[in-house]
Amino acid sequence: MDSSADLIERAQSGDETAFRELIDAHRHELQLHCYRMLGSFQDAEDALQETLIAAWRGLSSFEGRSSIRTWLYRVATSRCLNILRAGRARAREEALMQPTELPQPTRLGEVLWIEPYPDALIDRVADRTPGPEARYQTTEAVSLAFVTALQLLPPRQRAVHILRDVLGFHSKEVAEMLDATEESVNSALKRARAMLRQQVPASGTRDGASPPSSPDERALVERFTRAFQAADIEALVALLTEDVWISMPPIPFEWQGHELARDVFRAVLEPGQQLVATRANGQPAFGFYQPDPRTPILHGVGLLVLTLA
Repeated sequence: MDSSADLIERAQSGDETAFRELIDAHRHELQLHCYRMLGSFQDAEDALQETLIAAWRGLSSFEGRSSIRTWLYRVATSRCLNILRAGRARAREEALMQPTELPQPTRLGEVLWIEPYPDALIDRVADRTPGPEARYQTTEAVSLAFVTALQLLPPRQRAVHILRDVLGFHSKEVAEMLDATEESVNSALKRARAMLRQQVPASGTRDGASPPSSPDERALVERFTRAFQAADIEALVALLTEDVWISMPPIPFEWQGHELARDVFRAVLEPGQQLVATRANGQPAFGFYQPDPRTPILHGVGLLVLTLA
């Protein structure tokens, strides 16, 4: 197997095979980075493709003053910031639409474009251990609550926080990635941390919850599936905490509490609906399938993600 230095030299000479081999070691973590930056799986895939094109075109400028991984993160972060600056991230038009049968919301949602990220792709990240400067465990840093909170930060604060506290790069490295000073990086990080403390618990979102894929979690998933497919509203509500929040991006509303949960379930549950268990963002999730009244075909209409307490 060729060394990284050999692959870089060959790729800089125009060897596409060497470039693909060089990039493949980092492709999945770069996509996950773009997802954290943009909050949308589709946008993350677009940003990754732009990153790979920019890396191929700009590889001749790589001088080896950092690792190729650090340089690729610089390119990916730059592409994401460009997307955010240009307003190309998905604030979808359908976010303004609301099915009339849904109850009045408790509040308006602020992040309407958020999309789940499949665990199957998270598991492909070769090295899931963050750097020594990181403040979050991997499972915390992919939760829907955390990714949603990131979207509330200004883009450069978001980039600094992800690079420093999630990925564990040093301040000097982050400053070089963003063409900024260490002082400005540390200032942005301080503001980002203060903002996120208001949005997500410092100790993560799973305190007291069963470990992923544990027997307790599997039993809960089975109970939820049975109740949902039977349209048993009371059984579903019994599985929820008193302060449960329900959201349906891109519909711009959020509902809190058992009574509103009942009303939401009454509006969306129909006979014949099916759930298929999966995982997303380190959390239990379900593919949601609706029957076609004209055929025996079930159509996928959404993805449900549960946050366990």
